Formats: sequence, C-alpha cells, structure tokens
Amino acid sequence: MTAARHILLPSFLRRALRAFELKALVRSSGCELNRIGRSRNWRLTADREQLTAIIELVRDSEEDTWQWLVKLLEQQRGAFTEAEILNLVKRNPGITVTELVLMANCTLAEARQTIDKYEWQEE
Repeated sequence: MTAARHILLPSFLRRALRAFELKALVRSSGCELNRIGRSRNWRLTADREQLTAIIELVRDSEEDTWQWLVKLLEQQRGAFTEAEILNLVKRNPGITVTELVLMANCTLAEARQTIDKYEWQEE
C-alpha cells in the first residue's frame, strides 16, 4: 500500500460552485478532507489510488469550477511506476489504451507495453 500524502487545498470552498457536493464526492473515495483551523484552507490526506479515484470522479462530473482540483491532484500524485500501471491493468482487465493513458498519466507506448505484458502473462 502506498503512503498517504497530505495536499494543501487553498481557498477550497471559495474556488468551487456547489462546494458541498465536491466535498461529498472527495470523501466518497475514502480519504480525509479537513479544514485547517479557522482558515479557508483545507487539507486532503489520501494515497495514490484515492487520488486517482478523485480525479476520475471530478472529471466525470464535468463541473468547470472543479477542474482546478484535477490539475492540482495530478501534479501531487506524481508518475506511476511500471508495477503500479500493471496493477491498474490487473484490476481493470478491459481497460483501453486511451483510458490507461488518462488514468496513469503515462505515455501511449508505456500503456501499450503494459497491456501487452498483462495479456501475455501466464496465470
């Protein structure tokens, strides 16, 4: 299991319309979302899988005022290792190359190589 990351979300509620829906959506992934003291800043505590889930949920919502969160979380999530990409394919065997590129933020060649490696594994 990957370590939890702490991500600062400055002016979280002021930057998004329907902020209470966004809070519920973020918390539905199983991560922690807490306000820092009495400030307008919030702290998100999540592991890489939870960050990926949040990114996908926010993208699927298509709310324009929430897209800043996708950009921030993609930067904080970092690059996936080859083993993590393979694990992602194992959990979603029907995943397409395009979906894998979006979810893992990897190149097209890395996605194809990982899917080929998964399909040719002997189990």
